[in-house]
Amino acid sequence: MARGPAKNAPPIDRQRVLDVLASEPGATKRDIAKLLGIKGSDRIILKRILKELEGEGVLTGSRRRGYNRPGMIPEVAVLEITGQDPDGELLARPMKWEGEETPPRILILTEDAIGLGERVLARLKSVDDGFEAKVIKRLGASVHKVLGVLKISGSHIRIQPIDRKSKSEFNVDKRDLNGAEDNDLVIAEPLSGRTSGFPRARVVETIGSMDAPKAVSLIAIHAHGIPTDFPKEVIAEAEAALPVDPRGRTDLRAIPLLTIDPEDARDHDDAVWAAPDEDPSNKGGYVTLVAIADVAHYVTPGSDLDREAYKRGNSVYFPDRVVPMLPEKLSADLCSLKEGVDRPCMAVRMVFDANGRKRHHEFLRGTMRSAARLTYAQAQRAFDGHPDADMSATVKKALADVWGAYLVLLKEREHRDPLELDLPERRIKIGEDGKIASIAFKERLESMKLIEEFMVLANVAAAETLEKVRTPLIYRVHEPPSKEKLFGFSDYLRTIGMTFAKGQVMKPGVFNRILGNAKEGPHELVMNDVVLRTQSQAIYDNVNLGHFGLNLAKYAHFTSPIRRYADLIVHRALIRGLKLGDGALSDKEAMRLHEIAEHISMTERRAMAAERDSTDRYVAAFMEDRVGATFSARVTGVTRFGLFVRLADTGAEGLLPVRALGTEFFQHDERRHALIGDRSGTAYSLGDILTVRLAEAAPLTGGLRFDLAEANEAPRVKRRGAPIRPRSKRRR
Repeated sequence: MARGPAKNAPPIDRQRVLDVLASEPGATKRDIAKLLGIKGSDRIILKRILKELEGEGVLTGSRRRGYNRPGMIPEVAVLEITGQDPDGELLARPMKWEGEETPPRILILTEDAIGLGERVLARLKSVDDGFEAKVIKRLGASVHKVLGVLKISGSHIRIQPIDRKSKSEFNVDKRDLNGAEDNDLVIAEPLSGRTSGFPRARVVETIGSMDAPKAVSLIAIHAHGIPTDFPKEVIAEAEAALPVDPRGRTDLRAIPLLTIDPEDARDHDDAVWAAPDEDPSNKGGYVTLVAIADVAHYVTPGSDLDREAYKRGNSVYFPDRVVPMLPEKLSADLCSLKEGVDRPCMAVRMVFDANGRKRHHEFLRGTMRSAARLTYAQAQRAFDGHPDADMSATVKKALADVWGAYLVLLKEREHRDPLELDLPERRIKIGEDGKIASIAFKERLESMKLIEEFMVLANVAAAETLEKVRTPLIYRVHEPPSKEKLFGFSDYLRTIGMTFAKGQVMKPGVFNRILGNAKEGPHELVMNDVVLRTQSQAIYDNVNLGHFGLNLAKYAHFTSPIRRYADLIVHRALIRGLKLGDGALSDKEAMRLHEIAEHISMTERRAMAAERDSTDRYVAAFMEDRVGATFSARVTGVTRFGLFVRLADTGAEGLLPVRALGTEFFQHDERRHALIGDRSGTAYSLGDILTVRLAEAAPLTGGLRFDLAEANEAPRVKRRGAPIRPRSKRRR
């Protein structure tokens, strides 16, 4: 407490107690006694007064937890995030509010990305228009909010939750609609009691109509608490940015650097160039240049742009939109390496010998001018000897040299032997009506692998340089698989007749040999999934733990600062360590690298989950009119409650519940990744090809449910030995 006991204090009474609580909300009985200078027998009087005030409803709380006047907020309280103000700042309300009036305005002071409905423990400070709250601890998502779609049919008003784990819909009274209309995406607050057998709820916020285009991704954005609108001061800062003066920078404009990106790329933050090394001592070697947008020049430590970029952590990509880390003025204009336009860049010049081994490298801060904006398909046609008719001789020559360098770099890559997974990636095209026009698997071109290899080598060079100049940085780390995952992997391989020594030194090449042995066999496709699940998750860390998948001792993200905050930090670190000018990593940032790494690892996971959920909902909507149709599907997961299957033509995934397999009990054999019938011995295993019938498609939740088609109803595979007995008599 801020004040000490009063000297020569007057006798204790009700008003003095209330005056103390007005200035010190949340004070305990001991605090009040200390502030009023109460000693001895007066403590008994204080106890009586507090009990009377509590009984009359004038006070709430207890002598240990502290007292408050109804409608007052304690100094430290649990708050729930309820929305954003026009500037994009987070707003909250107390989880416990006993006053009859509207809770005061509470502004959350934090740089963390906190989602709608999340709870925080915070310290509050009174200001002119309400309170400011500083987050002490995040407590996770509130159980008191539901995100769903409002459905009105006559007098029946219900909310269908978007979470597929939700067991029930909610009834809503007309007076609790809060202006929401039929088919609106809403946030609702559950109420006590039930009507017509359903729990009750009231609408607290309308997000938008589900009839509008891009509604599917809107669900994912709000469900995962992804910031969308930029605060006005961030937009103003971006709009005030100007093109960079090339003076004082290395002039790279005469070098025909090329951007090579997907056809639908929204920004271009990397460019490449290569040429045979003219050094006689490096015959057959190549000089390469990887130039990256100089975002650090525009987004400086502590600026409004910086705080918002940190909050977002990364851009989030959906089939129908992108939620960028930076405002469009930067991401799509000043920082985008547009063809024929001068742009500031951070670049690394690397020299390789004829076997692809790096001889040396150096970083510089320059000005570049892209010679061409190419797609992967355009570059591939040129590599294959069929360049576009309108392609200039300069670009053709640049592409030929880049290809020559790539062939040299492949020699060292093969020697390094990084993990080589073949995981087909879907491409979802959205029509003008906001619905899926087509789903297809992306073609894996060699031009994509070329760009990946150039970027990997640039990232390695960044980590090496920063370690050499002893500048702190954030690494991209990927630890080896855990022992538990390796044991499970070994058990599975034995069930399909393959061996795996668990005690061997684990390197990516071990998995590559297994993948190679499975190639063109019945287990080829599922083996890629199994190997992927055996791996650890890559994260960001300020401590170097190496990168297992790439088989690299040190690795840092440098090549995508427009869409990843991690790369921006590495750029700042390079500027600091090499003394390259403005925008360097600050001392404050250097001290917070562990915290920053944890935060951006979280935002990355959040983005991946949101992107996955959005894709699932789009696919479910696409499949909705195909309910009843049969498909060829592969078993990609086995659990005690059923099989996860993936369709061959679209890659759509869904659940084949165990109850759909028949009336007998099916035991889950974790070692074999199989469900085995207790009477017939019929086994359904990972990698099996089944003919399935689509039974249900739920676009709202993104769920697909399948049944077995008639072709699979006969027993399929019998295991050896006595049948496994069920652990319970309950049928599934």
